[in-house]
Amino acid sequence: MVDWVIVTSQIMKGEMKKQEPDKEKVEELVLRAQRGDTDAFGELYDLYVDGIYRYIYFRVDREEALDMTENVFLKVWENLKSYRKVNNKFFSSWLYRIAHNIVVDYYRMRKEVVDISKLHLPDEKRMNDPVVLAEQSLSQDVLKEAIGKLNKQYRQLILLKFINGLDNREIAGIMRRSEGNLRILKFRALKSLRRILEEMNINY
Repeated sequence: MVDWVIVTSQIMKGEMKKQEPDKEKVEELVLRAQRGDTDAFGELYDLYVDGIYRYIYFRVDREEALDMTENVFLKVWENLKSYRKVNNKFFSSWLYRIAHNIVVDYYRMRKEVVDISKLHLPDEKRMNDPVVLAEQSLSQDVLKEAIGKLNKQYRQLILLKFINGLDNREIAGIMRRSEGNLRILKFRALKSLRRILEEMNINY
């Protein structure tokens, strides 16, 4: 069970939630999977499915997240032979790019902009109740709501860095930015998220 109070606290302190799987092991599994080894692909799935689900969950309606996660891995399996490790871009960068594109397609197909910040909003009449505030601080929905209020770039960076634990080099590849620019963006994203949480009366 994920302790979302700890997750939120780690984000606000600029700490990583977890370490990524060993990259050399992952690349070896990819090579085996590209040769048709379904067990190797199953191991890749197990290594990344939770992270991909978290990444998608914070960007779409929760009912869609599971199906979209499965679609990501179906797309990965169908296109795995086209993957090549180029320079310092690893499998995880390629994988999260596919997840990002599927989220983009999800909204494009519906031809409407869904404001994620309006999902699971708390009852405004109860906002000042200290018991309710304590309950909210334990809810992942509160963190989802706060992250949903960030602009798209800040939201994507927070999810990749702190919810999924990717390193700066991988995130730079996914977001197509320099690592130096990414550090500035991270500072601004955390500052913005802190302000949003304060406005929601959630303090860390």
